[in-house]
Amino acid sequence: MKSTFNICFYAKKDKQKANGAYPLFARITVDGVASRFNTKLDVLPSIWDGKMGKATGRTSEASRINRMLDDINASLNTIYHEMQRRDNYVTAEKVKNEFLGHSESHETILTLFQKHNDDVKQLVGISKTIATYRKYEVTRRHLAEFIQSKYNVSDISIKEITPMFITDFELYLRAACKCGYNTTAKLMQFFKRIIIARNNGILVNDPFASYKIRLEKVDRGYLTFVGTAVSG
Repeated sequence: MKSTFNICFYAKKDKQKANGAYPLFARITVDGVASRFNTKLDVLPSIWDGKMGKATGRTSEASRINRMLDDINASLNTIYHEMQRRDNYVTAEKVKNEFLGHSESHETILTLFQKHNDDVKQLVGISKTIATYRKYEVTRRHLAEFIQSKYNVSDISIKEITPMFITDFELYLRAACKCGYNTTAKLMQFFKRIIIARNNGILVNDPFASYKIRLEKVDRGYLTFVGTAVSG
């Protein structure tokens, strides 16, 4: 997904130090949303051009500051483009965190789901049935369609699973996929089961904590997915 990306450097004038220098901050903006951090560089107001976002003059200090800012700029650009290639989904906060060394695991939702489904497939005829495998495949297919429809990307980081993501996925199943109440509930159960069991500690908090899954009582002993029978 294409996005807008901008980097600028500015002096934090309300944090002037005893020697008169200002700390220099970087502002990263992705799709209009900004994130800021301290570059750990200081600059005297006499050599700082706020409009240009760089030091002026031919002093060794001005050259040093501009060289460091150029290095930061290049690193941020590299991180941004790598994230676009790798994750398809980039935010200013993610770029900043990776630059500062606070990088997170890059496991994606559908990759995790596929690993689980591949494991289940290996167990078909041993401890799993083909029907169970198909349930998970149907869930993954709907999830992939939802991510493409909602975010216009092929996959996103597990870190992007929030309570809002969960409720949006449920709504998608009921509205776009025309799944019934119980079918939707079962699909959400499978989704939760995989994400909670297989995220390897990537999710610090449980995004499903306040999400309740309830099944309606039915007379028949099975539910039906789109083209797939779901037995107990």
